[in-house]
Amino acid sequence: MINKFKSHFKNVQNFKTESQIDLENFRIKYLGKKGIITDLFKLFKDIDQKDKKSYGKALNDLKKEVNHKIELISKKLKSQQKISNKNFDLSRPGFPFEIGSSHPISIVKNKIIDIFSKIGFGMSEGPEIEDDWHNFTALNLPKYHPARDMQDTFFIKSNPEFLLRTHTSSVQVRYMEEKTPPIRVISPGRVYRNEAISSRSHCIFHQIEGLYINKKVSFSELKQTIIYFTKSLFGKSKIRLRPSYFPFTEPSAEVDIYWGLKSEVDHRITKGTGWLEIMGCGMVDPNVLSNCKINPDEYSGFAFGMGIERIAMLLYQIEDIRMFYENDIRFISQFKKSNFLN
Repeated sequence: MINKFKSHFKNVQNFKTESQIDLENFRIKYLGKKGIITDLFKLFKDIDQKDKKSYGKALNDLKKEVNHKIELISKKLKSQQKISNKNFDLSRPGFPFEIGSSHPISIVKNKIIDIFSKIGFGMSEGPEIEDDWHNFTALNLPKYHPARDMQDTFFIKSNPEFLLRTHTSSVQVRYMEEKTPPIRVISPGRVYRNEAISSRSHCIFHQIEGLYINKKVSFSELKQTIIYFTKSLFGKSKIRLRPSYFPFTEPSAEVDIYWGLKSEVDHRITKGTGWLEIMGCGMVDPNVLSNCKINPDEYSGFAFGMGIERIAMLLYQIEDIRMFYENDIRFISQFKKSNFLN
């Protein structure tokens, strides 16, 4: 047995390595749960009583020698690591990190929110899965109303009373139910229409709608708000309002801005007219106010809404709406922070 200890002592004393992995394997070999020291301790009970003292001393000496060897090599390896770090060239250029880009939809949405926040509009959001009441009925679109066909809807198959919202007007309904006038709020969000995907339309897109309700709100206030917006975003204040129809506003209008005809691009995107449609608007229908428990005899208001993709396509001269959803890094990387709309 003494010869066995001598053999282990010799192996420990002769052990050398420049590798942290080899050192760890050496530690496990002698000090692990299934290591040599553990096995030798298990034999202690079988040793004759007269030999136990010398056996125990030899076992403890071996364990101390193993720990000492591990400590010496660890210090040596750490010292070598420090020397290696000192030789590192701190002036050497680091690895390049690709700077992320904001999505053009996010850029335009945040800019629009910022424009309206400067004139007191707060922001509200709501669920993308809506019920029939908030998406249609409360907005003066009762069941079987023919205007429902204007919005091809994705209904939830298991429960047709629920659907993917077709506009963010549903958020305005929820806001009016919870708040009391005066109300001044914009509602950005993603909406869904069951439409064929092409370069000009998609089944998923983003809207941002505005709502102002107070006593004696007039159409002229709506017009001035829109002029402020178009001047802030496009730098253009010449607009025209064309009569239109929306179930939840009366009277209703489409808003065009005069884009101009200074370049070939202007002629192309305006089809030679110089005018571009950017949003719909109107005075909130009294029936909508009544559905939201707001007295239409005391309060009035206006609403407006626009597609964020359409605005982004105008500002950045993007010809295909599908590019917003393909996650092509070559497209997204063009919209660095420096390209943020001013």
